[in-house]
Amino acid sequence: MHRGRPVAVVIVTAKQRLELEAWSRRPKTAQALALRSKIILFAAEGWNNKTIAEKLATTPHTVGKWRKRFACAGNDGLLDEPRPGTPRKLSDKQVEQVLARTLESQPEAATHWSTRDMAKACGLSQSSISRIWRAFSLAPHRSETFKLSKDPLFIEKVRDIVGLYLDPPDRALVLCVDEKSQIQALDRTAPLLPMRPGQIERRTHDYARHGTTTLFAALDTKTGELIGQTQSRHRSVEFRKFLDTIEQNVPQQLDVHLILDNYGTHKTQLIQSWLVKRPRFHLHFTPTSASWLNLVERWFAQLTDKQLRRGVHRSTKELESAIKSYIQQHNKDPKPFVWHKTADQILESVARSCTRTLDSGH
Repeated sequence: MHRGRPVAVVIVTAKQRLELEAWSRRPKTAQALALRSKIILFAAEGWNNKTIAEKLATTPHTVGKWRKRFACAGNDGLLDEPRPGTPRKLSDKQVEQVLARTLESQPEAATHWSTRDMAKACGLSQSSISRIWRAFSLAPHRSETFKLSKDPLFIEKVRDIVGLYLDPPDRALVLCVDEKSQIQALDRTAPLLPMRPGQIERRTHDYARHGTTTLFAALDTKTGELIGQTQSRHRSVEFRKFLDTIEQNVPQQLDVHLILDNYGTHKTQLIQSWLVKRPRFHLHFTPTSASWLNLVERWFAQLTDKQLRRGVHRSTKELESAIKSYIQQHNKDPKPFVWHKTADQILESVARSCTRTLDSGH
């Protein structure tokens, strides 16, 4: 005997099927509507709610809800119900047209849509286009960069480094090490005009260069303290000198784990010979194109924001003095950067990013 709630019978006409299949094939837009369409198409084939939910990675409750909506109102029942407030002047078809054009095409004479171009193409006002884009969090004028690591040992290196962050070894020090090279000593061609009520600070757009320096830094992941050293060049000789500085500043009884990138100066014979004589030092390399795994990069961002970007330095000596002063102030009240994500969470996020990239057709 059949038990449980009765399941709404789904009968799809030929006309309804054509529209449902069109909705379900949307590559980018109206994904909620695409999911509902797939639910009805599976239901029309006789699948039960649980099986459909498993196939579409949703819940049986959701499947049952859209079955009932379709049984009561057909394809119109799959559309979002009107919300309280002033009635919309734009129809669902007009909104869908704007979304489809925004995500699936580009204007003839530009790389991306503007509100003016889209308004002209769709026969709507600029303000209407702006409201639609804001409602769906679309910003065609913005663009960000990304890079996926091709390191064949990516998974192993991620697990190794994240393991050091989340579960560091006993009687050991974990240091994130890197170099910030080619830091320029810049001086503006005219004096700064200081901030005053009603006027922000102003400076000339051009500047004079007075040389460069390189900052070698080692960030203690547990305490947040930083060991820093400025040097004029960026070679393995300078890196070995910095390793000497690290050795002088860490307790002799502790093992030292250094997290580094794959820059060539970290792997020369000079460095290898130095390490052979000091077995308590262990190197852990980040995957290629994955410098975000190194926490000292976050500290470099703070240094740039708080000291370098708006700093005025008339010589490399002034620049180096400013950097050393910043390090001293930081070490008076250091705060560690806390790593939260596990290796599995990172790898799942990278996998999703790869899937989106492949699905985009590029």
